[in-house]
Amino acid sequence: MKVVLSLAAAALTVPPVLAQQPIQQKIRPPIAVYWMSAETAAGMSMPGMPQGMGGFGMAGMAGMPGMGSSMSGGKRLRLELGSSQAASGEPRAAHAIPPGLAMGPSLPLVAPRTERSAPSRTERGDEPEFERPKGRMLLYWGCGEAVRAGQPLVFDFSRMDPQEAARVFRTRAISRPSGPGPGRNRTYGDWPNAENNQAVPAQGSLRGDQMVSGNYSPEMRFAIGEVHDFMAPVAFEAVRRTAAGATQVGWRRIPTAIGHFATAMGQGSGENEVVMWSSSEVQEFGQALMDYLPPGEVQRLIKEKVVMPPQTTECTVPSGVFRGEGAIFNFIAYGNELNLVHPPRPSDLRQTWEQVWAVKLRLKSTGATMLAEMEGDPRGGARQRGRAQEGAADQPAQAPQREEQAAPPAQPSPGDAVRDGFNILRGIFGR
Repeated sequence: MKVVLSLAAAALTVPPVLAQQPIQQKIRPPIAVYWMSAETAAGMSMPGMPQGMGGFGMAGMAGMPGMGSSMSGGKRLRLELGSSQAASGEPRAAHAIPPGLAMGPSLPLVAPRTERSAPSRTERGDEPEFERPKGRMLLYWGCGEAVRAGQPLVFDFSRMDPQEAARVFRTRAISRPSGPGPGRNRTYGDWPNAENNQAVPAQGSLRGDQMVSGNYSPEMRFAIGEVHDFMAPVAFEAVRRTAAGATQVGWRRIPTAIGHFATAMGQGSGENEVVMWSSSEVQEFGQALMDYLPPGEVQRLIKEKVVMPPQTTECTVPSGVFRGEGAIFNFIAYGNELNLVHPPRPSDLRQTWEQVWAVKLRLKSTGATMLAEMEGDPRGGARQRGRAQEGAADQPAQAPQREEQAAPPAQPSPGDAVRDGFNILRGIFGR
C-alpha cells in the first residue's frame, strides 16, 4: 500500500508527458500591403513678421525636419501599395475613392520609373567639398516659466565632436514598421505621382467605401469611418507673454488626438547661434518625433513624459530660451491608426492564418506659429488667433513628395548626431 501511495505522489510532482502545450498559430504574411497616410496641415500665419532675421531665414526653415508641412496649409494624402506578386504586363493599380473625397472616381497608383542619376562628384574622382561649419546649437526642453537646471546643452559645430553630439542630440528610439517601397516589394505603386498629383480639396473626406485593385495585387475592399477621417486642424489660441517673460502657447483640443508634441527653433544671441527647444519633460532633441508615430509608441512616450497627453491644451516656452526674433513653434497632434487584415484571424489556433491583404491608415495634424514679439502689441505677445490657422488649413495643399518609411531605428550613433546637427545648422544659415 505504501508503494502505491508513493507512486501516486510522484505522479503529482512530475509534469505529465502528454500534457497539452500552447499552440503557436502559423501566420503567413499578406500578399499585398496598402498604406494610407493622411495629414491635416494647419499651416502658419505670420502677421507682422519681424524683418532683419539675419541668417535665420524662412527658406532655410522650410527645409528643416518637420517644417515643410507646417509652412503651408491643407489636407495631404499619401497612398502606397506593395505586393509580393509580379504584374501581368505593365503594372497597373488604382484606388476607387468615396464621393466625399471629391477627387474623381479613383486615384491611379503608378509604379515609379527608375532612372540612372548623374554620377556624383566622388564617382568622377573629384574630392567632395566640405566646409567646417561655424556656430553653436543650444538645446532646451520642458514646458514652464523658467529654464531648468542643467540647461542649455551646448554643441560647438566647429569642434565636430561625435561623442558630444550624441550627448546633446539625444533622442528616443522609435519602433515603427516599414511601409511598402520599391526596394521592399516585388511590385510597387504610389500616389501622388507624375500621372496624377492633384491637391486634396479642403472639405475632402475619407469616409466611405474603398476599393484597391490592380494587376499585381488581390482586390481590397474596406470602409473608413468618421473616427479615422482626416483629423481636425490645429488651431492656436493667442500666443502671449507671461509676467515672467515666458511665452505661453495654447491650442484647441483635437477630438481624435491621442497625444501632442512640440518643438521650437530660433536664432540665438549671435548670427551663428541656433536654439532648439522641445516640449518633452526629459531631454529630447525631438526632430524624429515630428512625424507619424504608432499609437503604442505614443502611449509609451506619454508615460516617459516625452509626449504630452491629449487633454493638454497649452505649453509655456521658458523665459530666456529665445533671445532673437523669429522663433517658430512647430506642433503635431498624433492620431490613431486603422489596421485591417483580410481574412480575419481564425479562432482555431491550429488553423494557419493565410493573410491575403493588409491595410494601414495613419493620421496626424500639424501646425506652427511664431513666438516673436509683434509691433503694436502692448503685452509683447503675438496676436495669432486660431481662426488664422483654420483659414490656412482650408487652402488646398500641394501634393507631397514621396516619403520613405524607415526601418525600426536604433539609437543614433555619434556620427549620425553630428551629421543631423550639421544639416540643421546648414539649412538655417544657408550654407
